[in-house]
Amino acid sequence: MSEYTSDLLRLLDERGYVHQMTDATGLDALAARQIVPGYIGFDATAPSLHVGSLVQIMMLRRLQQTGHKPIVLMGGGTTRIGDPSGRDESRKVLDDATIAENIAGIRTVFERLLTFGDGPTDAIMVNNDDWLSQLGYIDLLRDVGPHFTVNRMLSFDSVKLRLEREQSLTFLEFNYMILQAYDFVELGRRHGCRLQMGGSDQWGNIVNGIELSRRMESREVYGLTTPLLTTADGAKMGKTAAGAVWLNEPQLPAYDFWQYWRNVDDRDVGRFLRLFTDLPLSEIARLESLEGAEINAAKIVLANEVTKLVRGEEASASAEATASQTFAAGGAGDDLPRLMIAAEMTVANALRELGFVASGGEAKRKVAEGAVKIDGETITDPAAPARPGKLSLGKKRHAILS
Repeated sequence: MSEYTSDLLRLLDERGYVHQMTDATGLDALAARQIVPGYIGFDATAPSLHVGSLVQIMMLRRLQQTGHKPIVLMGGGTTRIGDPSGRDESRKVLDDATIAENIAGIRTVFERLLTFGDGPTDAIMVNNDDWLSQLGYIDLLRDVGPHFTVNRMLSFDSVKLRLEREQSLTFLEFNYMILQAYDFVELGRRHGCRLQMGGSDQWGNIVNGIELSRRMESREVYGLTTPLLTTADGAKMGKTAAGAVWLNEPQLPAYDFWQYWRNVDDRDVGRFLRLFTDLPLSEIARLESLEGAEINAAKIVLANEVTKLVRGEEASASAEATASQTFAAGGAGDDLPRLMIAAEMTVANALRELGFVASGGEAKRKVAEGAVKIDGETITDPAAPARPGKLSLGKKRHAILS
């Protein structure tokens, strides 16, 4: 039994979202007593978020499911700077039009997973450019600067790691933690925000925001982070050999998204069902207890449930049908990726174009292993011309060449 009295912390704890909290007792009492507006920030560096951000999105969903108010903070302002956390180099600076397009693309996923509106527990999406672009530099230095010491800022891992590796950290990026802390202050002023959530790499930034809120506003606010999300084999969540697993359809077809979940490690099934679906915990316990070939049934449930949430019922049903036709019946379902054969395209080229391999060298290795087939015929030469048919890499990756 969880020791928490609030539905919010009990749910987050039971489903595996909690890593650290600044004041668990205080947050638990607040969430049991009143609606808690809570936020997570997302930078708009691409037109879609990827699977690595899904646990944060689901946390906002849990916040709303337990009667609280989710605030989606889009970093229209901070995207211009870049968070140095976990990065080895400076981020490319984007123009305003690109940032606006990216925010519009990212919003589509949130609209599936959250209920937006004007009600007390309805989600809102705000953009920190609304206040950061209005700050005069001298005013910012005067009002916010005295609450930060360079000694403390240099102690954060995001800064220390870059310095230890002798990789440049620009003064622009160094300011990121100040602006993120100021976001918490502004969200408190504008929307009564009392909670910031994020990944474990954001702990330092969250603590900064809590301290700044206390000093500038005398407001008691709270922070909560999730565990670093890795797969059972230690890989970072949402990264594959072919690249990021994007949440939006234009960046990744629904079939490939569904397949990502269908192919997870057996050891990850229960944890991912708790984090990324709304299935009852009793049903998840039953599914994760399955063994041997039966665990595949649980993986199909996982793939269906996550795809329903992120892409919709129709996309999930279509992806499952395509998988069934492709694997069970040996056919070629409608949702399989398709590639038009260009002039002089080789089998190795086709594998790279489809994202099945990351390099020409990997394509050659897969062909040498006998893992590449077209319409069931094993390909022995990576330089062989690509021809129309169903291209297969192993038992799990398939596409139609035409």
